[in-house]
Amino acid sequence: MNYWLCVTNEDNWKVVRKHKVWGVPEKRGRHQIEAVKPGDFLVFYVIPKRFGGIFKAVSESFESREKIFYWADFGREEIFPFRVKLEPVIVPDNPLFFDELVKKLSFTRGLKRWSIRLRRAMFKISPKDFEVIRSYVEG
Repeated sequence: MNYWLCVTNEDNWKVVRKHKVWGVPEKRGRHQIEAVKPGDFLVFYVIPKRFGGIFKAVSESFESREKIFYWADFGREEIFPFRVKLEPVIVPDNPLFFDELVKKLSFTRGLKRWSIRLRRAMFKISPKDFEVIRSYVEG
């Protein structure tokens, strides 16, 4: 089992919640999403500085050209064709602020400009980081 942090904007966070699917851009993120397996956990970071929730992957990655995601923030049309189906695990009504966890997570701790680490569509996080986030999201 693996744990992933997925970075999205507010518009696409709504798509994730409604359609229970996560997608990555055609040119970035394909290799990461292809590594996602059913049972993996995906934590959603919603720009700016919030956690949206935790989902579990319920499919292998697949390709779809259905236009459900928003692309305006990317400056070019993007359909995020490489996708995985999801099942909600913990999804608070409103996203939670991320600032409280910056010093507790291995991928941000000690970094002055920690947000640079979040400029990817998704990346693996450690089981320990996942547990810190899960505990925080559960409240």
